[in-house]
Amino acid sequence: MIGLETVTALIAKEGLAILAPIAMLEGPIVTVIAAWLASRGLLDIWSVTLVVIAADIVGDMLYYAIGRWGLNRLPQRWLMKMGLNRARLAALAGHFHHKGGRTLVIGKITHSAGAPILVAAGLAKMSAWRFFWVNTLATIPKSLFFVALGYTLGSAYSQIDNWIARASLVLLGGLVLFGAGWLLRRGMKTGLKMGGEP
Repeated sequence: MIGLETVTALIAKEGLAILAPIAMLEGPIVTVIAAWLASRGLLDIWSVTLVVIAADIVGDMLYYAIGRWGLNRLPQRWLMKMGLNRARLAALAGHFHHKGGRTLVIGKITHSAGAPILVAAGLAKMSAWRFFWVNTLATIPKSLFFVALGYTLGSAYSQIDNWIARASLVLLGGLVLFGAGWLLRRGMKTGLKMGGEP
């Protein structure tokens, strides 16, 4: 990660031209910094808002493309080594067909789980249009939240970066615990069904 002071200096000097690529790479904290610079009159807040939303969407589409057109082109034996056998890929496709929207929103909220979920959506061959619209609808409020946070409290961007990292870890931990509990419950149900069979 580029240092926050460096990011701030680059955005203050180069403006929106540098904001877009950095926002694609670094995420929410860059939005906070850009909004804070806008509050100081160095950038236009509406332009910042549009650029960070667009950068977030483009970055997410790139992750989706890696899963859809990158990993899917790997030889079958490589996919098998990564644990992506046909049964798992079929299950993944089924999940994103039925619960793709919810999963994308969870990825957006947790932030730390975002990239793997975006790649998984592509790997599952989720409809590109559905991915785009659901992801856009999840991106807009998230970006607006960080723009508002930066505009009002952005001078504390180092502390905010720590908050974002901690909140992401807590949410990821909660997601892992939920997933482990779900798998355990599912395993117990399967065991009971098998135990009840003659």
